[in-house]
Amino acid sequence: MNVLANVARAIVNFMLAIVGVLLGLRFVLKLFGANAENGFVNWVYEVSGEILGPFRGIFPSANVEGFVVEFSTIFALMVYAIIGMLAYYLIDVLDLRRR
Repeated sequence: MNVLANVARAIVNFMLAIVGVLLGLRFVLKLFGANAENGFVNWVYEVSGEILGPFRGIFPSANVEGFVVEFSTIFALMVYAIIGMLAYYLIDVLDLRRR
């Protein structure tokens, strides 16, 4: 394994972890109706809103017995996971070409 490929994989892992945690927190906070005026909740909504931007409005949010299910967030998590897998594949292809 190439050191450069390992560094690239570590960067992809780090970025996917950040995106996953932020979107996961957003989903849970929205689900349970967290107070958006709270500083932490507001921060999570603002930061994750930037990540969610391209997917906002694709699917409507559902209100199920007082719980808000934001399907766009779930979709964004899936798309970012697929992008991460494609990045891993690209790193592997480029690493094999270098050898």
